[in-house]
Order: sequence, then C-alpha cells, then structure tokens
Amino acid sequence: MAEPKNDDFLDDIDAAEDEEFADSMAEIDDEALELDQLRAERDQLKDRFMRALADAENARKRSDKDRREAENYGGSKLARDMLPVYDNMKRALEAATEEQRAVSGPLLEGVELTMRELLNVFKKHGIEVIAPEVGDRFDPKHHQAMFEAPVPDTKAGDIIQVAAEGFMLHDRLLRPAQVGVSSTPAG
Repeated sequence: MAEPKNDDFLDDIDAAEDEEFADSMAEIDDEALELDQLRAERDQLKDRFMRALADAENARKRSDKDRREAENYGGSKLARDMLPVYDNMKRALEAATEEQRAVSGPLLEGVELTMRELLNVFKKHGIEVIAPEVGDRFDPKHHQAMFEAPVPDTKAGDIIQVAAEGFMLHDRLLRPAQVGVSSTPAG
C-alpha cells in the first residue's frame, strides 16, 4: 500500500507543477496583454505627438506667410488712398501751359519735385506704375476698359486712350490702368 501513496504524492506534485505552470502561463499572458496595451498606448501617443508637431510646423509656416504678407501688403489701403494725390499732381503738371511755366516756374518745379518724391516713396514700398501707351494691347489683368470706340487704323483691343495709370503693389494689382479700347472690327 505504500505505492499508492507515492502515486498520490507524484500526482500532487504534477498537479502543483501544472497549476504553477498554468499560473506562470497566465502571468505571461497578462504580461503580454499589458505589453500589447503599452505598445498600443505608445503608438497612440506617438501619433498624437507627430500630429501636434505637424500642426506646430503648419502654424509656424502660416505665421511666416502672414508676417510676409503684412510686410508687403499691409500698407495697401494707405497706398490706394495716395493714388488720387498722384493723379491730381500729374494732371496739374500736364495742364500747365508754357506761359504758366514761365510765370510760375518755381511753383511748378516744387510740384514736380513733390511728384518725384512721391514716386520714390512708392518705389521704396514696392508700388510700381502701370503706364500703358496708346497702341498697346489691352490686358485685362492690368487694364480696365472705361469705354470702347471704333477708331480708324486700329485693331480691336488696341488702347486708344489712357485715362489714368494703374499701379502694382509687389505682385498684386493695386489699381488697374483705366483705358479706352478700340472696337474696330478686323477687316
């Protein structure tokens, strides 16, 4: 009868080993599950970090672009408001007759100097004059047609009169040149 006790003892040891093995396996499974959860959390945090980094970079680029635009185009409202001053000075100089120039020479010279200084300030701030000539082709990107008229010896789309010069602020149209355009049909 001693043998059955030995078998029971071995069975108990096997059962204990099986239970210990099962516990170890459960512990390994728990650790693997925890490791998988940590990896998933890490991947999620990495994704959020990369998105935040991309958002920060995009915000920096937008900020740089906004700053450059403010530098280049921030004064466009003031520049537009100064264009009638240029127009009036130009008209005054063009209207002066030779007789008026002889009598009011210093005054007209002062107006010319003021006009030159205004043009220097425009140039300094990136404002350029669009000065089409009679006979040039009408360009809707830079010109505004004020009227159309049939004029002999011209082609349709030729500029026949310049009412007012236009202006560019860097690469943007500040004001189109105001022109009259020929409507003479080809033929």
